[in-house]
Amino acid sequence: MLLRPWKPLRMNNATSDIATRFYQALQQRDAKGMIVNYHPELEFTDPAFGRLNYLHTGAMWQMLCSSAADLKIGFSVIHASETEVTTKWTAKYTFGKTGRLVHNEIMASMEIKVGKIIRHVDEFNLYKWAKQALGVQGWLIGATPYFKKKLQQQTNRQLLRFMAKNKIS
Repeated sequence: MLLRPWKPLRMNNATSDIATRFYQALQQRDAKGMIVNYHPELEFTDPAFGRLNYLHTGAMWQMLCSSAADLKIGFSVIHASETEVTTKWTAKYTFGKTGRLVHNEIMASMEIKVGKIIRHVDEFNLYKWAKQALGVQGWLIGATPYFKKKLQQQTNRQLLRFMAKNKIS
């Protein structure tokens, strides 16, 4: 059997730079700096909010950045091609409703179109998050479809209230 020499993954610097700018802005809790990297036709998806459009995603980041006093972000670009970027990022913060510490590990995939993120999917273990954020309650029901549905309803109600209060439309 012949062994091929190891070759590192090729990274596209332009798309890698987009992801880097996005997460550096998140590290600084600069929602506007994050949003400028999004395409107006953006579709965002994650376990906590479900599927959001450009307007709602921008408002979500504004809401999260403005409410996370102790947010600490780490990230690394795993892969970057001409049209796709994969990152691994971590968020460490105190969950406001319970005061519990959360260390969330997220895999993100982003599709790039004309230099902007047009599709952004964040994936993380919702059960692990629920146990950290909610304690026993999260341990009991955090892995159920019922919990995911209720969480998305609650986060989206909270998002709509934030948008109304801040006149985002």
